[in-house]
Amino acid sequence: MIDETTPRGDPAPIPGEAAPAPVPTPYAGPVAGLPPQTGLTTDTAVFTDAYAVIPRSVMRDIVTSFLPGWTGMRMWMLARPLSGFAETFSQYVVELAEGGGCDTPEDDPEIQSALFVTGGELDVTIAGVTHRLVPGGFAYVPPGTDWSLRNATPGNAGFHWWRKRWQPAAGVTPPDPIIAQEQDIAPSPMPDTEGAWATTRFMDPADLRHDMHVTLVTFQPGGSIPFAETHVMEHGLFVLEGKAVYRLNRDWVEVGPGDFMWLRAFCPQACYAGGPGRFRYLLYKDVNRHAPLWFGTHGSGRAGG
Repeated sequence: MIDETTPRGDPAPIPGEAAPAPVPTPYAGPVAGLPPQTGLTTDTAVFTDAYAVIPRSVMRDIVTSFLPGWTGMRMWMLARPLSGFAETFSQYVVELAEGGGCDTPEDDPEIQSALFVTGGELDVTIAGVTHRLVPGGFAYVPPGTDWSLRNATPGNAGFHWWRKRWQPAAGVTPPDPIIAQEQDIAPSPMPDTEGAWATTRFMDPADLRHDMHVTLVTFQPGGSIPFAETHVMEHGLFVLEGKAVYRLNRDWVEVGPGDFMWLRAFCPQACYAGGPGRFRYLLYKDVNRHAPLWFGTHGSGRAGG
């Protein structure tokens, strides 16, 4: 249940910038700032050879990153390809100050991007067409497509940004751009769950041009993943709302709003939603392609062959 103590998705103030009072949204974001010197380091941050948990409590100012070509921007880099771990994607939580943005966010023509807005409003221009995205707004940008974005409102704006190198396959071309609003999409209940577990799909699962999916997963109180999912997909899971106990490999970890879980391929996972309100998270996974058999070739064959 969302109340006045629940972490919101409103971006934290950028140092030196005066931000207006936050507008509540149901999307949790980083804490920012620093804890007091009297604070204790007792939290759930952990990195193993099968999974990582990056809790909201450690997403502070001191761990932000910056990118060339941007104005009024900082970000928390939550996932990046690591040899021997998860290798297909990167995921950022980005804050933009008033007027901040970038005219050329991507300089690699092989990279596709997906965006999900958690606070403020963004003007995203894709192939010359500008779209206004509000909290809950989603955009997919195909590889090789010109795009830009700008904070469109007073104060700060926040969004998630996924990047993945698009993997070609026989008979398919890159997907088309997607603009969507999660509130306008009817969640798809998982079979035999009576709606306790449902998925909001931004990409059509039957469209095999896509080699990644970004979805929003919702569990009602008491809902669960009642078996240990063990499969080839790498995952990034960012908790937007509610709390749960999540199984990661052999461990059970309590997670809540603003926490991030990062799973390598074949890491077992299961979940029990703890209530009293619904439990929701953004989910990344790689899909619809052969497994690369030579490192760095993205399934297209032996390097140099």
